[in-house]
Amino acid sequence: MPAMTTAPAPAAAGPPALTRSRVVPASAAVLSLLLLGSLVCGVGLGASGVTWGETLHFLGAGLSGGTIRSDEVAAYTIVWEIRLPRAVLAAVVGAGLASVGVAVQAMVRNALADPFVLGVSSGAAVGANAVLLWGAFAALGVWALSVSAFVSALAAMALVYMAARTAYGLTPLRLVLAGTALSYGFSALTTLMVFRAERGEAARAAMMWLLGSLGGATWGSVPLAAVTVLVGILYLGARAGHLNALAMGDETAAALGVRAGRLRTELFVVTAAVTAAVVAVSGAIGFVGLMVPHVVRMLVGADHRRVLVLAPLAGAVLLVWADLVSRLLLAPAEIPVGVITAVLGVPCFLLLMRRGGYAFGGGR
Repeated sequence: MPAMTTAPAPAAAGPPALTRSRVVPASAAVLSLLLLGSLVCGVGLGASGVTWGETLHFLGAGLSGGTIRSDEVAAYTIVWEIRLPRAVLAAVVGAGLASVGVAVQAMVRNALADPFVLGVSSGAAVGANAVLLWGAFAALGVWALSVSAFVSALAAMALVYMAARTAYGLTPLRLVLAGTALSYGFSALTTLMVFRAERGEAARAAMMWLLGSLGGATWGSVPLAAVTVLVGILYLGARAGHLNALAMGDETAAALGVRAGRLRTELFVVTAAVTAAVVAVSGAIGFVGLMVPHVVRMLVGADHRRVLVLAPLAGAVLLVWADLVSRLLLAPAEIPVGVITAVLGVPCFLLLMRRGGYAFGGGR
């Protein structure tokens, strides 16, 4: 377990505040355009051989309610029913993980924290594997996996909360310790379930889910995740100033009129719910919630009012491209998207650590 470190304070060294205030809207505009272009690429590129002209035609027909020829139905289905919901869901999941990563690092005051430090992801894996390996909740049909993962993630959240809570509320150290301990327990249970699986293909599907995959994306899986992520981002944006105070310590937060214990409890519920929603539809995709917040802070400083504007956009762009690479690199086979984010994340994180002008946890 890494030593606890304080999350970067808003006064961290970097460009002047005026310069940063100008960088934010420009960066937001660039990232928004990049996200739109990424979504188009996510829909247009693939192993099926659908041309760019056909892709744009099908997108226009789908958005405007236009018609297509009977011989175009198969290609239209690939674009509108398979690729587009997958690209949209990748953007939603990336935005959610990045936003939650920012909040969790402030909440537990640990620069190495990510959305999965609370044990929610490992808890969701138990429910997901129960469906993949044992056929649990079969009556729910296509919703079985998402519902089971979401419910077990919320159950894990409740267990972590009960284990970490004291008479004085939630503290950063107890949250990390409780989340890590229960995460190991859930992971052990998941490993046992996979080890005892009788069907090899089911075990492979379980491992694919554990490493993160958007291969099962449908339009039905998008709304709940999108609404949950949007609500979470709006809440965090409204609490951005309080997150600045919380990141500097409970005593400083109290001096600024912020009730640290109550705020941390609210943040725990919101971040755990968002994590549960995205993990239920994508599996455990690592490094997005850990890496993106640091990259954004390097650009605009540690003020959460700025970071929370750019982090969702950056996370969305990153995951759309990571998912695209995961399905193109060894096409027609797929690589778990969590493998791609790890391959990108490890060197990026090491470069950030070596960068002299950036402070992790307030220390050089």
